[in-house]
Amino acid sequence: MMNQIQTGYYVAVAVLASVCYLNSLGCGFVFDDVSAVKDNRDLRPETPFVNLFWNDFWGTPIHKEHSHKSYRPLCVLTFRLNYLISELEPFSYHLINIILHVIVCLLFLGITRRFLPEGASFIAAILFAIHPIHTEAVTGVVGRAEILSSVFFLLAFSSYTKAAVRAHQTEWSPFLHCILFVTAATLCKEQGITVVGVCGIYEMFVVQKLRLQDLLYVRKNIVASKAQPPPWFREMVLRLAVLVLGALGLLFGRFQVMGAQLPVFTRFDNPAAVATTPARQLTYNYLLSVNAWLLLFPSSLCCDWTMGTIPLVESFIDFRNLATLGLYFSLILLVWSVFSSDDGHAEVVIMGLALLVLPFLPASNLFFPVGFVVAERILYTPSMGLCLLVAYGWHILIERIKWKPMLWILLTVLVLSHSLKTIVRNFDWKSEYTLFMAGLKVNKENAKLYNNVGHALEGEGNYQEALAYFLEAVRAQDDDIGAHINVGRTYNNLQMYNEAEESFRKAKALLPRPKSGEPYKARIAPNHLNVFLNLANLISRNKSRLEEADALYRQAISMRADYIQAYINRGDILIKLNRTQEAQEVYERALQFDSSNPDIYYNLGVVYLEQRKATQAMVYFNKALAIDPNHEQALMNSAVLIQESGNTRLRHIAYERLQHLLEKGKTNERVYFNLGMLAMDEKHTAKAEIWFKKAIQIREDFRSALFNLALLLSDSQRPLEAVPFLKQLLKHHPDHVKGLILLGDIYINHMKDLEAAEKCYIKILQMDPNNVQAKHNLCVVYVERGQLALGEHCLQEVASLAPKEEYVQRHLQIVRARLQKTRTGNNKGSASGSKVVKPKTKHQNTALPGNLIDTETYHDDKNRVTSEL
Repeated sequence: MMNQIQTGYYVAVAVLASVCYLNSLGCGFVFDDVSAVKDNRDLRPETPFVNLFWNDFWGTPIHKEHSHKSYRPLCVLTFRLNYLISELEPFSYHLINIILHVIVCLLFLGITRRFLPEGASFIAAILFAIHPIHTEAVTGVVGRAEILSSVFFLLAFSSYTKAAVRAHQTEWSPFLHCILFVTAATLCKEQGITVVGVCGIYEMFVVQKLRLQDLLYVRKNIVASKAQPPPWFREMVLRLAVLVLGALGLLFGRFQVMGAQLPVFTRFDNPAAVATTPARQLTYNYLLSVNAWLLLFPSSLCCDWTMGTIPLVESFIDFRNLATLGLYFSLILLVWSVFSSDDGHAEVVIMGLALLVLPFLPASNLFFPVGFVVAERILYTPSMGLCLLVAYGWHILIERIKWKPMLWILLTVLVLSHSLKTIVRNFDWKSEYTLFMAGLKVNKENAKLYNNVGHALEGEGNYQEALAYFLEAVRAQDDDIGAHINVGRTYNNLQMYNEAEESFRKAKALLPRPKSGEPYKARIAPNHLNVFLNLANLISRNKSRLEEADALYRQAISMRADYIQAYINRGDILIKLNRTQEAQEVYERALQFDSSNPDIYYNLGVVYLEQRKATQAMVYFNKALAIDPNHEQALMNSAVLIQESGNTRLRHIAYERLQHLLEKGKTNERVYFNLGMLAMDEKHTAKAEIWFKKAIQIREDFRSALFNLALLLSDSQRPLEAVPFLKQLLKHHPDHVKGLILLGDIYINHMKDLEAAEKCYIKILQMDPNNVQAKHNLCVVYVERGQLALGEHCLQEVASLAPKEEYVQRHLQIVRARLQKTRTGNNKGSASGSKVVKPKTKHQNTALPGNLIDTETYHDDKNRVTSEL
């Protein structure tokens, strides 16, 4: 019966934990998920596996100055496995998070049973499973770092309890498991290493049952008198020493990977970090009470607490200091109860405090500044301690007071309200818009939230509405550089270019001025340097200001030598300035900082295209694809190069790359057009026709597809079907010479509409009086009408324009012969009175010899990778 009850507890906890987060399966990637998952190249199979152990959580090399220094390779590995299963389909990512949360709940239930009665341990696990503070960790995909770290955290602690069953003896097999789990927890998230402290507390206060008087005794009789320590003391020191050495080894390895640099945070990320004394200390301590309040009363939850959400506590008379004093007083009372008690009460309280306090310390700002003010997901593991203490307190009350039904009612209300809050909160994570709008209901003075709502609207193309939120961000934080950049970018999207430039210049003016001897890059957020890119991209629209744009890119590079996007954009400007050799040098220098960036290799290929070195261009396009097989521009332009080269052995590669773009959803007109060109080269006219028509369906004014489709139909003995496409072409591109020539040819040879053909050729000659094709074909019109004298004169003019064209001379001789024959026939007719018949010989050659195919392909557009305004 007892086993059935225990099994029932585990099943109930698993079911309740799953039900509370079931609706999160429909959520997408939001907020930090975009950087950690969608934009993280470390998830892609083509990225070398070893990169996971040299890059940070967001896929940036951890030694880089702009890296956040968050080292969580095992968590990223699980994302990579998710990508192998479903690529960027969010469902599987959320499903794994729920499964991991259920595992944590079950492990926590097993841990609490060591300290609490069965019923109380079940309540502690239920409270943990449904706590609304966990929604950010479970429903947000990036929260997996907390959940996965907690799995190994609890496994490490459980292993230690098995290793230290006896005070005088160590079971080394589970102890080794503990060390391995500590390592795994730390490689999932940095706070995992704090389980070493929890194990140390468990060793001293639970295994050895030490109290204050015992610690004093140890100090007096062992340390001071240098007496032989007892066996229990030697075993305790041995276990703790191995734990501490393991932790130090982990820290040493972590610093070796990270290097000597700390991450760069600004006052917008954590205002207290740059505040002066005593505001910094008062604010940091007050934030402890804010986190405690969120754990106790999770009613007002928000995805972001940075910037002006929590004003600084700048003086001792600020009433918020009372909250800080209240928190410390409560902790002191709990600690005193531990040292003054000699029963099981002390063990429960001390372990609850250890689980509550120790995992929170790395994010507390008390030892080193972190990049946030409050982050709800980092409370995932500390909430275990609170749930343990609350369940223990409920157990004490249920045993001591008479109104037991009232306690059960209150507990039921708490469980139901927390469960409902968690389910409702999950809906906030449906999309970025819903998440940030929910945040604004809680924090109305947070400029970052206004910015993020604006980004969400901007992504949907609602620029006018997005602008309103970006302007609100400026109002809430007028010195927020990012907000001014967002305003400028939105003005640009609304084609309000003067206002955009003004906003960018405001943002640039807010950048801190460099001080003598101080590195600029250490005092500015890397993303704020994007103001140079945005301003340069804006003014480069005016070709007369390209040099000014180049100066801005050079300034950005001078502030951060490894600013890759600045190199890429500067190279683009240099190409426009016809300084291709200098552009090549810029890209080659960029490779020194990031040799795994496919965009750099691609742009080097563009440089070689500009230099008409197609072979070298193909080499660099292929290098870009070796790093990123989905690189859209490299796939496109390499396929075009192959098609234009006429290399029949490589055509299948071009076809495969274009098909790959289609499989990835890149169904744009360029892909279809180039597939049509390849089909024409292979003489597969039916396929080419299909591809060209698909291109035209997407873009009705696509001149190359329209002309080549018309030519294809004409050459396939279907000239009348070509006419509608030629008319559509000339509607959008009335100056398309080849289209006018082909249409004129059809009018003459197939529709016998000489007047319409004449209009086509006259229109060409109005644009280009020396166009030999148009002039020649106009001559043909005259001949077809029987105006042989006019035709002769016309062909003489063509011969003077193109004296080396043999067919013009031949046609001139034919017309002269017919003109002579006509004159002779007229003389005979006059003598005999016979009727003269005009020659009806069809003129077959109404165009210059050669290929009329319009090879206007898109590699001429270069598709250079530039930062979006």
